[in-house]
Amino acid sequence: MSREEVPPWLREQLARFEQNQQSLQAVLAQKQQVEMELTEVERALAELRKSPDDGVVYKSAGSLLIKASKVDVLKDLEERRELGNTRVTVLARQETRLRETLKEIQSKLEEAARSRGQPQGS
Repeated sequence: MSREEVPPWLREQLARFEQNQQSLQAVLAQKQQVEMELTEVERALAELRKSPDDGVVYKSAGSLLIKASKVDVLKDLEERRELGNTRVTVLARQETRLRETLKEIQSKLEEAARSRGQPQGS
């Protein structure tokens, strides 16, 4: 089937399918990045909790390490963990919606292929 033989509505569905696939890949990459950051935060929290309360703690500020209180660093890490968990939840919802949309479009495309390119309810 040449490009001229593909009906405009079908080209639109194919374009939507491709766009949604790309969006899904971007969401999955973001989600993976956030999950890796969360793992790092969890490790840092675990190590920090093992250290004595009066121990010396440093936190990163750009390319510098700055002396900080354990309580402040724990608070910062807990906030980062909470934010990361929220971001993962939002990204997971986006992933679910995109997967559902892709299934719907794929069903339309498969139906179009079975009916030889005739639109079904479009």
